[in-house]
Amino acid sequence: MNQVNASPQTVEELLGRADRIAGRTLAEVAALVDEPVPADLRSNKGWVGQLIERALGASAGSAAEPDFPHLGVELKTLPVDRSGRPLESTYVTMVPLAAPDDVDWESSTTRLKLGCVLWVPILAERSIPVADRQVGQSVLWTPDAYELALLRRDWEGHLAAIRQGGAGDLSGIDGEILQVRPKGANAAQLTWGVDDRGEAILTQPRGFYLRALFTETLLRRRYG
Repeated sequence: MNQVNASPQTVEELLGRADRIAGRTLAEVAALVDEPVPADLRSNKGWVGQLIERALGASAGSAAEPDFPHLGVELKTLPVDRSGRPLESTYVTMVPLAAPDDVDWESSTTRLKLGCVLWVPILAERSIPVADRQVGQSVLWTPDAYELALLRRDWEGHLAAIRQGGAGDLSGIDGEILQVRPKGANAAQLTWGVDDRGEAILTQPRGFYLRALFTETLLRRRYG
């Protein structure tokens, strides 16, 4: 099979690639890029996302910019059940714990990553073997003014708490559509943050996540 390496030059080309893998199993997509399929994802948690990135020609890697930087498009795979409901919240980017005073919403990586997103649903119920899980029809989403306002309000609320040393008090119930959750290999992984006096402390890494209910709404709007 031919490997897909070159990044698409237009959004239309990107959408065309996404359409061509819609309906295929992960084994079929993996064959397109000569990628072996793991038996399970317990030690390969990022494999599905990386596979779709290769198939579509994403070029940003782990950089703090959209996966298709020249198009301004971020790629997000979204595991769903047979009814199309997302199975989990969606990671966006790391929370800037060490220097929260140095960022604002407009220049934040979160705002950059969510400016335009290509959602690729993956039928991924646990009962389905990894190789047989299926790629769905992609959805290109640009937040409207209302959604941007909600995202900004949640982001600024979280950052206000973090600047006051309250990162450890944030939980999954905070934020209407953008939540903060622990993001690390395990509970022993630590990073630098600030306490309520602005002093440096070691704390658990955290990430921004979009709620599953919000991403479900995006899919429902697309598919009716």
